Amino acid sequence: MKDRVSIDLKDGVADVRLIRADKMNALDPAMFEGILEAGEKLAGMKGLRAVVLSGEGKAFCAGLDMGSFAAMKDGGNQEGDKVPGVRDLTRRTHGIANRPQQCAWVWRTLPVPVIAAVHGVAFGGGFQIALGADMRYATADARFSVMEIKWGLVPDLAGTQLMRHLAREDVVRELTYTGRIFDGEEAEKLGFVTRVVDDPRAMAFETAHAIASKSPDAVRAAKRLLNLAVASDAATGLMAESAEQQKLIGSPNQLEAVMSNLQKRAASYRD
Repeated sequence: MKDRVSIDLKDGVADVRLIRADKMNALDPAMFEGILEAGEKLAGMKGLRAVVLSGEGKAFCAGLDMGSFAAMKDGGNQEGDKVPGVRDLTRRTHGIANRPQQCAWVWRTLPVPVIAAVHGVAFGGGFQIALGADMRYATADARFSVMEIKWGLVPDLAGTQLMRHLAREDVVRELTYTGRIFDGEEAEKLGFVTRVVDDPRAMAFETAHAIASKSPDAVRAAKRLLNLAVASDAATGLMAESAEQQKLIGSPNQLEAVMSNLQKRAASYRD
């Protein structure tokens, strides 16, 4: 993981960076493995309140490494070349996902909010990894593409499940069928980008620290509910909402939220 993804935890916020800058953080087998390892590490990290995900160098993530396409040309299994040990894509290795899908889906399943800071390009798999985050901040000139069609493929890092909750169905279809490139301003209008800013990392950390200052119990409960809301019927969602709220009311961190506001002081929450 160390030569592909770095993690630095400070004040409850994890700075997670793709660090293959010389290749625009393209997805080679080591990068896939690094993301999976990072997800596992974050899932068990004590004191974690929020995550900022970004890429070093000129880009967030340029998508699949060109070496993998060369392997396809030579008859290799593209997914096997992406992630070691993957030959049967239908085999579920991480709950409802396979190993490649987990590289994007992991950000959705982490218990705390994840904010992606996007600059340069987020193409193909890189775009899907960004979509796995709870929010996305991007520069106006950042470029995005559902690029798989260019290589005779379909989005397969959970992209079809993530895109459908962010943009209209016809927009998702147009971008998937054509693979056209669009910028940050259009991405914001379509629903893929939360906000266009000059410095996505700075804005992401500002938001992450604001989240980290809130009750971790309430934030984690909110993420569970919002994840459920896009995948359940109303009755299930309403019951879950009631159950989460019932557990929060009167709990130590909920009482601390009330008292810190009434006493006009910084809250001191338990992890």
